[in-house]
Amino acid sequence: MDFTFNDEQQQLADALRRYLDRSYGFEARQQIVRSAAGVSDAHWAAFTELGLTALPVPEAQGGFNGGPIDMLVVMQELGRALVVEPYWATAVGVEALRVAGTGDGEDAALLERTAQGGCKLAVAFHEPHARYDLFETATTASAQHGQHTLNGTKSVVMHGAQADHWIVPARLNGEIALFVVARGTAGVKLTEYRTIDGQRAATLEFNGTPARRLGGKHAGAAAFEQIADYGTLLLCAEAIGALDALNLATVDYTKTREQFGQPIARFQALQHRMVEMLIHAEQARSITYLAAMRYLDDSVDERRHAISAAKVRVGQAARFVGQQAVQLHGGMGVTNEVAAAHLFKRLAIIETTLGDVDHHLARFAALPGFALVEA
Repeated sequence: MDFTFNDEQQQLADALRRYLDRSYGFEARQQIVRSAAGVSDAHWAAFTELGLTALPVPEAQGGFNGGPIDMLVVMQELGRALVVEPYWATAVGVEALRVAGTGDGEDAALLERTAQGGCKLAVAFHEPHARYDLFETATTASAQHGQHTLNGTKSVVMHGAQADHWIVPARLNGEIALFVVARGTAGVKLTEYRTIDGQRAATLEFNGTPARRLGGKHAGAAAFEQIADYGTLLLCAEAIGALDALNLATVDYTKTREQFGQPIARFQALQHRMVEMLIHAEQARSITYLAAMRYLDDSVDERRHAISAAKVRVGQAARFVGQQAVQLHGGMGVTNEVAAAHLFKRLAIIETTLGDVDHHLARFAALPGFALVEA
């Protein structure tokens, strides 16, 4: 299968990389992380100008109708630069509106504002004590006189405090439904915190909070699972960029660190280790590209197979490459002064977001067509 990017995709990747290399270096990124806001409005405006916010939005709402491969191109570059702005959260929110929304009315207005960079979104996937089970949903919705209200708690909502609207799954009459809640709505308690990788997350507590139900034809549990798969795919793509950056940083460092009067990059044992790191990254890249092709497959099980397989392989690569990079950097590999430590932290968080290796192995094994072969 040919995974070569077309001219437009390559041009977008090149333009984004040039901008990030010029304006989003490691020190600039660290200043943003340490700031009170934790994100940069100036960089968000630049992403909008580059067309990133419009990329996943359908053409009917002023976007470019970018598919999974287009988004993969962008996420790789953002992962390479350790971008902390809420692009992943917003892109997944766009997919939620696309999959579960009606495509007109308030849904269309939200998508149009998002394409223009004027609206940020976040999907509240997680709940306390639910671990990785998407359907372990205790948040409830009730309807009265055509209006819905929510009660419950969502935890680790990525960039929840930066979002203008949240997409919230809740149980309505026992079934999962999706709702939109605008920030500032009465009955919401928001607690923001910084995660170990420099990103921002929040806990959302709903207490009789007014919400608008997404009313598309497919706005239930199946849509919620598809949205989670989309988010997982984008995380895998981001991890590929981070793996590339970590491998490059490790090779560069071994060329400067000396032992026994010569750079340690000359030691054959360490060269072999770095080759293994590269192999892990390339295998993760290949299966992530395959998952991007399979995301829109007519077969839901094929999509599930591909997404879970990618998350497993990316998670394994993240752990191996991260640990080896720290070893090869020595004590510097665990300090905040070098990018390698931050890349490893980000990869560790990606590995545990929307299901870790064990979770997706179990999901893959439970799908039709999988059989254990006894030795």
